[in-house]
Amino acid sequence: MRIENTAAIVTGGASGLGASVASALATGGVKVYAFDLPSAVQNAQRIDGVTYLETDVTNVGEVSQSVALAASGAEPLRTVVNCAGVGPSMRILGRKGHHDLELYAKVIQINLIGSFNVLTLAASQMAETETDPEGQRGIVINTASVAAYEGQVGQAAYSSSKGGVVGLNLPAARDLAQYGIRVNCVAPGIIETPMLETVSEEFRARLAEGVPFPQRLGRPEEFANLVLFLIKHDYINGEVVRLDGALRMSSR
Repeated sequence: MRIENTAAIVTGGASGLGASVASALATGGVKVYAFDLPSAVQNAQRIDGVTYLETDVTNVGEVSQSVALAASGAEPLRTVVNCAGVGPSMRILGRKGHHDLELYAKVIQINLIGSFNVLTLAASQMAETETDPEGQRGIVINTASVAAYEGQVGQAAYSSSKGGVVGLNLPAARDLAQYGIRVNCVAPGIIETPMLETVSEEFRARLAEGVPFPQRLGRPEEFANLVLFLIKHDYINGEVVRLDGALRMSSR
């Protein structure tokens, strides 16, 4: 699928993986709409070709309004990349008691339900566009994690949410096939995001030692490059692609 002179939505687009994807798409001639929370939008390093919209992915009204705006321009809405997410850690039973249910529900709400909310509302807009010469209307790429398969201690909520994203992938691809919309998913391992900038070099080195090859942390631009590949490769649909250097997470 050609991306030049089309529109794209990137959730969590003001920082981290989302910002890297937004930059790569904008460089490729795409009009990008980055959805993120107000604080993230206000602190974002602005990228040419990217419009920042304060949007809570769990809020149906806010997402509907922002999706409508993204679809209202001259460029057809062809791409959605869901990068918004959170990853707090808490054990089911710990020193301070049992896992907080509200925290568990919040992680599911943002990572899984938020992705579904954007996918659904954006697909509704995509379905109204003209097809390209290959009969395509667009693609949705969700972000899971290797934790969907090998969740570590303290990752019950996070792994549940990302496992749900993986489970959503194939039925969503099948549901949207009749509209010419593909659905794929990336499951990254340990990527150098702003979250890791807060830890020591020694700790990051230990994380890298666990990656078979290349023995380093992943880079945001590698995530963005994989997203671009999935967008452009018309025959990849309903697939979850791991981006992890053959990493298989240990229990802790």
